[in-house]
Amino acid sequence: MSTMRYAITGASRGLGLEFVRQLLRRGDSIDAGVRSPPEARQLQELALGAGGRLRVHALDISDPKSVDSFATAVGHEPLDVLINNAGIYGKDGTLTGLDYESMANTFAVNTLGPLRLTAALLPALRRGAARRVVHITSLMGSIGDNGMGGSYDYRISKVALNMATRNMHLELCGEGFVTICMHPGWVRTDMGGPGAPLRPEESVRGMINVIDRLEAEDGGRFFNYTGEELPW
Repeated sequence: MSTMRYAITGASRGLGLEFVRQLLRRGDSIDAGVRSPPEARQLQELALGAGGRLRVHALDISDPKSVDSFATAVGHEPLDVLINNAGIYGKDGTLTGLDYESMANTFAVNTLGPLRLTAALLPALRRGAARRVVHITSLMGSIGDNGMGGSYDYRISKVALNMATRNMHLELCGEGFVTICMHPGWVRTDMGGPGAPLRPEESVRGMINVIDRLEAEDGGRFFNYTGEELPW
């Protein structure tokens, strides 16, 4: 596959940082969004050795102005793939103990953020050859798989993102876009915790393989990092 240009959110650590590492190694170019570029030391070190193929930008996906600024920084050159990776967990709680302010913030980041950013980057994506939009979701956003309950903030925000993915597919597939949501597995990150079975390297390697192989008929579907289709 020829080299491509990516935009990746939440790129300062965890899965986002690992996406950057693996894509740089194979020669792709990346516009990386992080909340605080000066604090993203590992990302900045990668940028120093990337020969201009990695550009790091400030991005708070819950802030419309920040999203617009990121889109302006990405510019009008063709963009092939957008990976909406940034997300937060929110708070746990039972029905009578929910923190609705926390829930609204989780929804703003996990659901509205990817919607805003995808819309802002549509002009650049339309110029790209691949036209792929990947939303990093979670199996915890699957209604069919929910046998435990709890985690209201996170579950509700991710199931809403899954529906947004399906909507985007139906709206954009006529233009050749392939829009999917993807569960990275239970990964050893700050969110997944040290007891998670998957290393970021394994998860991201699998997700990149799935992204590379996407076809038109895959649009609007929900995949595991292995390529297995998951229940809504």
